[in-house]
Amino acid sequence: MLESSPRISPVIRRLPEELVNRIAAGEVVERPASALKELVENAIDAGSINISVRLAAGGLDLIEVTDDGCGMGPAEIALALERHATSKLPDEHIELVATLGFRGEALPSIASVARLSIESRPRGQEGWKRVVDHGQVAEDGPAALPPGTRIRVEDLFGKVPVRRKFLRTPRAEYAACLDVVRRLAMARPDVGFTLEHDGRRVLQVQAGEGGDGALAARVSRLVARELADDGVVIDAERGSARLTGVAGLPTYNRGVADHQYLFVNGRPVKDRLLIGAVRGAYADMLARDRHAVLALFLELPPEEVDVNVHPAKTEVRFRDSAFVRGFIVGALRHALDSAGQRSAQSPAAGAMANWQVEPVAAPAAYVPLTPVPAPLGSLFTSFDRATPARVSEVGQSWRSYEQAVMAPPSARAEEAEAIPEEAVAYPLGVARGQVAGTYIVAEAEDGLVIVDQHAAHERLVLERLRAAGAQGAVAASQALLLPEVVDLEEPACDRLEEKAEDLAALGLAVERFGPAAMLVRAVPTALGKSDVQALVRDVADDLAQNGDALLLGERLEHVLATMACHGSVRAGRVLSVIEMNALLREMERTPRSGQCNHGRPTWVKLAHGDIEKLFGRK
Repeated sequence: MLESSPRISPVIRRLPEELVNRIAAGEVVERPASALKELVENAIDAGSINISVRLAAGGLDLIEVTDDGCGMGPAEIALALERHATSKLPDEHIELVATLGFRGEALPSIASVARLSIESRPRGQEGWKRVVDHGQVAEDGPAALPPGTRIRVEDLFGKVPVRRKFLRTPRAEYAACLDVVRRLAMARPDVGFTLEHDGRRVLQVQAGEGGDGALAARVSRLVARELADDGVVIDAERGSARLTGVAGLPTYNRGVADHQYLFVNGRPVKDRLLIGAVRGAYADMLARDRHAVLALFLELPPEEVDVNVHPAKTEVRFRDSAFVRGFIVGALRHALDSAGQRSAQSPAAGAMANWQVEPVAAPAAYVPLTPVPAPLGSLFTSFDRATPARVSEVGQSWRSYEQAVMAPPSARAEEAEAIPEEAVAYPLGVARGQVAGTYIVAEAEDGLVIVDQHAAHERLVLERLRAAGAQGAVAASQALLLPEVVDLEEPACDRLEEKAEDLAALGLAVERFGPAAMLVRAVPTALGKSDVQALVRDVADDLAQNGDALLLGERLEHVLATMACHGSVRAGRVLSVIEMNALLREMERTPRSGQCNHGRPTWVKLAHGDIEKLFGRK
């Protein structure tokens, strides 16, 4: 029989400073983008007006941040490289912190896993330089540089191969660094930013660019230029809270949520409560697999938000989360409602490429005397005047395929009349005809409007149902003959119990049934035939992910949308001009009529200039 080995008692010891810094670096410096974020935040906190960033190999070989801030003297540089040394907490009131950084861990943590060079010079003083190579001071002496600070990080994790091998490719690390600079530049339109990668300038924005609309201009330039035309400006206040930013129209959306930029007191965050609020605001305007494009800046008194939650300071905790969520949802919905019938008007390149100079299909017997012109690439590309057009062909050639080209039209239109004077006030114009029994063609003062009659009427019917209180009827409860017990984990039950009152307002009556179970007494009438067990579990998961029961509301909204779909004008139905104009006028009066219930546009416009380009007049 084997003898048991003697039990060894672990000995508690104080870790050496170098190991402590490497452990701290594991929390703060996950990858090059993490180090870059800390350095740029320090530059912003130093009062810089211009910040320049240089990268090599995605930050793996080099990260250099240069600013024109207040600078540091020799003693301050040495102190800044010690752990928990910072200028951003003048007293012990950490809950009142107003700067981006405050922990005092970034520089010593980076210096422990890379070669860190700090050059700094306060105005009116001499410059100084200190180099720390993986925790060891390698150089310390005077330096010549303009007022401000320059920090270089080289060979990140060079002597920590275990960490280095877990980094991604230089291209992926560069993408993460670019996202960091973009977010910080978005939050501070009063600061200029420049980013160079491998000697190539990839981003440059000037301080104060855009004047009074600096924030909206900066966001549009950094996120997507289309956002200037396909977005609404947010500026709302409630009590001591303020929300500003730019939100894309529902028709301007993406397949992933990586174009949602959220800030709290100027700090970029990834907070599930804020993400859930955005989803709730767009809930009835976007399909579940589509995501809004926006940048929101929430300002709160420092004591109302806890930023000391995550080592990288990317998460926050709100004192009154229900107020914050309600404020964001309300402000977003109000701004989107004010957009009226607006819709994202950027034409799809694939659809525009189908426009032809003239029909290219000809009868087999016809052989063209000149080459068939290629399709017009896009409404927004210049027309090639050198392309030979068939209209210049001889009459005999034309008559050989005249019958095919002049086939009876598949649409109908009434006799054109002069646009009445009051039509100037009609953004969607005056109906001129109908194509394929599905699309209304209208003439507006500034172009041609094409409306999808089914999609448009579907949105109008949905808004009517809401106005008539149909949502309350859909959410009415239907009591279960036998209450059903749903077994869940205790934290999930806690979340459901906390939101029981809100769920009851949506027709789902639940109550606690022991530590790890919920008793379901009623479900919404419209969802009466659904799987109760699956419904409650999905709602519990939704609460865990978004902090609110968005899923249940979305399912009820889906019922309303289905009712609206069945009650709307179908594609293929022939409408009179009077009916078409009535539909256009109601669209102009109805909020969110620019998109259907799934986030697709209900109308598009071809401006006069675009039509002239199509025919080579411009």
